[in-house]
Amino acid sequence: MTTPEAPAALPVKRAAPAARRSRFRGARLMALTAVLVLSACIVVPQTQTVYDPDCQVMTRQVTLETAVIGGFTRCVGDGCAAMLATLGFVTAASAVVSGSIAVVGNAVYWVERQGVCAKARAAAAASAASAPK
Repeated sequence: MTTPEAPAALPVKRAAPAARRSRFRGARLMALTAVLVLSACIVVPQTQTVYDPDCQVMTRQVTLETAVIGGFTRCVGDGCAAMLATLGFVTAASAVVSGSIAVVGNAVYWVERQGVCAKARAAAAASAASAPK
């Protein structure tokens, strides 16, 4: 009795080297564009005064805004890559630090607003109770 022979393995279809390069070229181009756009920016917290209609008082809140710190016009080789990496790190670090400041600041302002609102509500209730009917 003879055993049937196994069929020859099918060749694995691989993308041509040029196709692989073009696929990665698009990803690299998008990453480079994102770094260039963000490279000259930092994120800074800004304190703003806003009106709270529920309490009828002015309160403060912290918002995040971007600021341009400058940029570069030309770079070449490995120095360019190092500069882009550094600027990208600075942008990310400023977003983390400023975001933390905004969260803490808004928490403090929220507690402050709760105290102001409680006083305003107590004053309003006292004046409503003492008003003639």
